[in-house]
Amino acid sequence: MSARRLRASLKGWGGVGAMAVACALTAVFALLLPLSSARGDGSTGIGGQGVGQGTPVKADECTDPQDQSLTPSAVDGATIDAIKKRKDPRLIVGVDQNSFRWGYRDPNNTKSGSDLEGFDIDLVHAIADDILGDPNAVQFRAIPTNQRIPAIQSGKVDMVVRTMTITCSRLEQVTFSAPYFETGQQVLAPINSTITGYDKSLANQKICTATGSTAYDKLDADKKAGELVSSADISTTVPNQLDCLVRLQLGEVDAVVTDGALAASQAAQDPTVQLKGKTFTTEYYGVAMKKGSDDLVRRVNRVLENYRQSGWRTAYDKWLSPTLGADSPSSNPPAAKYK
Repeated sequence: MSARRLRASLKGWGGVGAMAVACALTAVFALLLPLSSARGDGSTGIGGQGVGQGTPVKADECTDPQDQSLTPSAVDGATIDAIKKRKDPRLIVGVDQNSFRWGYRDPNNTKSGSDLEGFDIDLVHAIADDILGDPNAVQFRAIPTNQRIPAIQSGKVDMVVRTMTITCSRLEQVTFSAPYFETGQQVLAPINSTITGYDKSLANQKICTATGSTAYDKLDADKKAGELVSSADISTTVPNQLDCLVRLQLGEVDAVVTDGALAASQAAQDPTVQLKGKTFTTEYYGVAMKKGSDDLVRRVNRVLENYRQSGWRTAYDKWLSPTLGADSPSSNPPAAKYK
């Protein structure tokens, strides 16, 4: 990669180089954003008396993971009661702080200062407003891609709202809300690259994905099945998805595979890269929560029912329309189905 291209790639929104530094810091300080000293131990209160236990979803029984969530309800249970009884009652939510237009800190926005903003962040505020009566009753924790499930299982967060795809294998580890966004995997590469999409042009190319991501799972499965050209190198994985963009800018990899919605935002940050080809999967983002927190899951689904009618499109037009387009396949909320 030439020095000219590297310099060009560091221009634009806040400098992608600045995002790279922030991303590295996220990897080091993941899960360490400080909680208020009045918060206690940060427990989600899951597993207490009266918590309804849903039937675990097994991967071999799951065909449509986005349809496996619980029906909406406004009734508080043990999980929500425990959140409300904290000395400083706020939701503890795992988010991204480096995904442009999803969850990020805009250094050029002097009005918001260091506050997080983006499509996912707006949804978090809507959930907090419904459960606690205050949209700002939130403690955000920066979570790398590969730490989303461990953070939920350990009780470090009440939920994760971080462009997290609902999958059958993940449903064995955590519980998801109904879907709130539809997207698909897509290839991101330099504009002058010979790569044309998820096809034979990936031969002898080094591809970067995030550890624990659906992108890596797809590439790994396709390579084993002979559906991805055998000479494609998928060995480069990173803790945080944005690290892949940095690797691409430095010339250490030839392409990135990630959700098209995220890739579009990255292309908007760096004019030297672009989306290659169409999306080649269909995936749905959901709010992830700890197994057994059925009352919280049902409450989030109730919030989503209302949010789809009032709030979702406003957030899309504000954050994602500039990169995905006003009439993209992702421009409307996915329909909710429950098991």
